[in-house]
Amino acid sequence: MGSKIIIGTRGSELALWQANFTQQSLRAIGVESELKIIKTKGDKIQDLSFDKLEGKGFFTKEIEDALLAGEIDLAVHSHKDLPTESPKGLVIAAVSARENPAELILIRKESVDIKQKFSFKKNAVVGTSSARRKAQLLSFRKDIVLKDLRGNVPTRIEKLRKGDYDAIMLAAAGVGRLKIDLSEFHVEQPAPNEFIPAPAQGVLAWQIRESDSALHELIQKLNSPEAQQEIETERKILELFHGGCQIPIGVFSKVENGIHNVWVSHAASWDAFPKRIFLKADSAQGLAEIAVKKVRDNSIASVFITRDISEEDYFFRALNAFGHKVSGASLIETTQVAFQTVPDCDWIFFSSRNGVNHFFSQQPQLPANVKFGVAGLGTAMALRKHGFTESFCGATIDMEEVGKQFASLVKDKKVLFPQAADSLQNIQKQLNGIATSISLVVYKTVSKTDIKIPASDVTVFTSPSNVSAFFSASTVPALNNVIAIGKSTDAKLREFGIATAVIPYLPDETGLAEAVFSLNN
Repeated sequence: MGSKIIIGTRGSELALWQANFTQQSLRAIGVESELKIIKTKGDKIQDLSFDKLEGKGFFTKEIEDALLAGEIDLAVHSHKDLPTESPKGLVIAAVSARENPAELILIRKESVDIKQKFSFKKNAVVGTSSARRKAQLLSFRKDIVLKDLRGNVPTRIEKLRKGDYDAIMLAAAGVGRLKIDLSEFHVEQPAPNEFIPAPAQGVLAWQIRESDSALHELIQKLNSPEAQQEIETERKILELFHGGCQIPIGVFSKVENGIHNVWVSHAASWDAFPKRIFLKADSAQGLAEIAVKKVRDNSIASVFITRDISEEDYFFRALNAFGHKVSGASLIETTQVAFQTVPDCDWIFFSSRNGVNHFFSQQPQLPANVKFGVAGLGTAMALRKHGFTESFCGATIDMEEVGKQFASLVKDKKVLFPQAADSLQNIQKQLNGIATSISLVVYKTVSKTDIKIPASDVTVFTSPSNVSAFFSASTVPALNNVIAIGKSTDAKLREFGIATAVIPYLPDETGLAEAVFSLNN
């Protein structure tokens, strides 16, 4: 290493941003550097999607070769582009703090339909060359037409602008780093536990020669222990699948209050339905191995869900794709409760799809400039079916936590809650002394009679009232593996002596499917 560190980088705008960021970070610790631009295989071949390219390290090999040859001292990579094993003689010396790991969906405004999942119209042409993105997109929206999309970030956006696509998908971190103006497009940003990103997405990797101990000590000053902890699990799962960026695998790890959460989406090919799992543990030790074992598990179960279900529903299609026998029926009936007017309010918050549907079926006159909050993604989709979008969406199964998050937005505001007659009012309790809560009963529930509940290996309970209806049935089948959609449903099960319920991270169809796949078999 000379007086100046030579940084090897690709020449794209995003790669140069990453290299300049590295220069600035080094300068902050008193180290000067210069850049050397290196063209990689991935840069040279622009007419093939990633799954059609042979080998691994499409965007890294030539840079690593230069590092081994002593032509550069430090390589900066987007960590998700790196193979899981460094070439002999090289090591990842440090990783950056994680930028937004989520995906962005950019949609031409004439192609927007908010009533559809991810808000692009039916039969939309969607651009991506990622096998991982293709598999997940098709699992949510089998109507779409996929079209390969290559090039750097500005080039991809220009292709969307020209009308070659209705929508494209990009990593949020790259777009954010380049500060690209997206005002001409409709932008959707699925949470990373809804649309699972590439392992280590949003993190930079700083690679050096293993023998360069002095530089290793310097670069360690830039290391983010938090990001390193999370992506170690993600990268270990990728390694266990023997994968690179060309295989359809998404992994996202998040440490919350000392709990290690990990989501995995894995498909056999880009056009196969992905299996998704969610696990949590007190330690990352062995977590990757357990996750991979769950994904590879081929055991078949019969599953009953206390909700009317269609073969078009994600929950049905996901489980059916892996041989599970799925049946479903709501054990309750909802009856609309009429209301005359909508009280004056700043926000309307919905805790369930039933609340949305019974409210809007009465064609309410809404207050001007009212905003909408929803408890989760399933409720958000129900709201969008009525032509409205949410300004707040809960991001966890814990309604107490959702209430706290929502409370931070509505200080001194008036919030209307269209709800069931027997609502638990979990959100309202978090607004006491912060905002004015207004209850509006729009439906009530009653148990159905003479329901025949099939015996099953797995039973999924979707509400406390469905739990009560289950145990009031004339014949109650034995319960084996039990999944509860949330804490209130779990609490109701405990009243009936069932204390082994699994609770998904999110109370939507995706979260429930993940819970089934993640059960201990």
